[in-house]
Amino acid sequence: MTTQYHKLRLILGDQLNASHSWYKQKQPNILYLIAELPQEVNYVKHHTQKIVAFFAAMQAFANGLQSAGHQVLHLTLDESQAHKNLPELLAAIMQQHQISIFEYQRPDENRLLRQLRNLACEKIEYDTEHFYLPFDEFDTYLKPGKSSKMEFFYRKLRKRFDILMDDQQPVGGKWNYDAQNRKSFKPADIKQLPEPLVFANPVKDILSRLQRHQVVSFGKCEDNLLWPINRSQALELLKYFCRYCLPLFGQFQDAMTCQSAHSWSLYHSRLSFALNSKMLSPKQVIAHALAAYHQNANIDLAQIEGFVRQILGWREFVRLVYWQNTEQYSQLNYLNASRTLPSYFWHGKTKMNCMQQSINQSLDYAYAHHIQRLMVIGNFCLLTGINPEEVDAWYLGIYIDAIEWVEMPNTRGMALYADGGLFASKPYASSGAYINRMSDYCKTCYYDVKQKTGRKACPFNSLYWTFLNNHRPTLGKNPRLAMPYRNWDKMDKEQQQAIIQQGQVWLDNLQEL
Repeated sequence: MTTQYHKLRLILGDQLNASHSWYKQKQPNILYLIAELPQEVNYVKHHTQKIVAFFAAMQAFANGLQSAGHQVLHLTLDESQAHKNLPELLAAIMQQHQISIFEYQRPDENRLLRQLRNLACEKIEYDTEHFYLPFDEFDTYLKPGKSSKMEFFYRKLRKRFDILMDDQQPVGGKWNYDAQNRKSFKPADIKQLPEPLVFANPVKDILSRLQRHQVVSFGKCEDNLLWPINRSQALELLKYFCRYCLPLFGQFQDAMTCQSAHSWSLYHSRLSFALNSKMLSPKQVIAHALAAYHQNANIDLAQIEGFVRQILGWREFVRLVYWQNTEQYSQLNYLNASRTLPSYFWHGKTKMNCMQQSINQSLDYAYAHHIQRLMVIGNFCLLTGINPEEVDAWYLGIYIDAIEWVEMPNTRGMALYADGGLFASKPYASSGAYINRMSDYCKTCYYDVKQKTGRKACPFNSLYWTFLNNHRPTLGKNPRLAMPYRNWDKMDKEQQQAIIQQGQVWLDNLQEL
């Protein structure tokens, strides 16, 4: 006999918020649906760890709801494969159980929001109750198609939510301590890097399921997953970060090294998957970090402010930019970039050590920190004019925390400047000098970071100047690029020509770098 339900409630894989008001009462006439969806594993090629982590977390969340007394239908690919998309699956379940009312939490990706809002049934939309900034207040902070500085947005939110504030002034008298947070590692610093906290979640059954359904994925994935898959593990990771990493997080947040077994983790929290799947809330994360700051004299203001800025500033701002520009954002290509992504993005075999380290780490862990993503891989894609659609797909697929709302503005906007400045006030382009300053990658590289031209000259150097020269009609009036253009103009014509010729050689032979 089929159980009679009054409502069907959908829980997406990035809506694993156990504190949501939905779950405050046990209602036997409400059926909760958590489903592994073919459309979600196939719309882009994902890293295997990413798929496995979401599926494992969804299973754990379903088990937790059931243990709490809720009625849950958890479908794996074995059960959902017969339905070509989410609307078809929902229609079948509602018909099977004779359910007339459908409820859902607002998706954070526009494609899913369109799917659910277009359903031909009685439906109710709820907020996810996760972010600081309410969805219906976006227009008061940013108008569609307009640019705004994250720093001003961040200050408004600091005031509104009374975070690191002393009345209406920032604690310490400054809003931003970024200038103090740009240290690179010395050998002694590398020896003191904390061992990362990792987990051993068995996922062999999920891997077998992916193979059985011929899901196309890439990257490395062991039978035991190192990422947190439930709130308990996520909280453990948060507490570990606050105790062992936060005291030095800020000053080393932009640094990179390849000289340690812990080079992939450093002092970063690695909480982005737990946050973006909503196992943890940003308010919860900031509260724990602030408590650690007040209790631990080794955590100074620059460290905590740098971390708060990532969660309260960048994360909320990225979401704002995405939703205020979502209808046209995926089509923007301000610099008319059109080259194809080189094959080493899929296997990491390149002579550029910075790219090799960053890509291989991404393939091994489905993770890289923000400077590796922005100033190494993203910078390379910007300088070489890689098609934003291909770059979007790669970033969206490879990183365990990548969901379109957070990936697209960071990639297409900040890294590629494809939005023409809606997100960032200038392209984040740099030569090899920046990478050399913030890492030890260049020390063991095939190429020489000190050279601009020649067979073994660092490709980033000539590519940087060639990029600026080629895009001068578009970028030449940007005040934030005035200094590099002045430096370019100081070079003699012969040197400029040699650099441009070298840059073009690299552009014509990207696959060989």
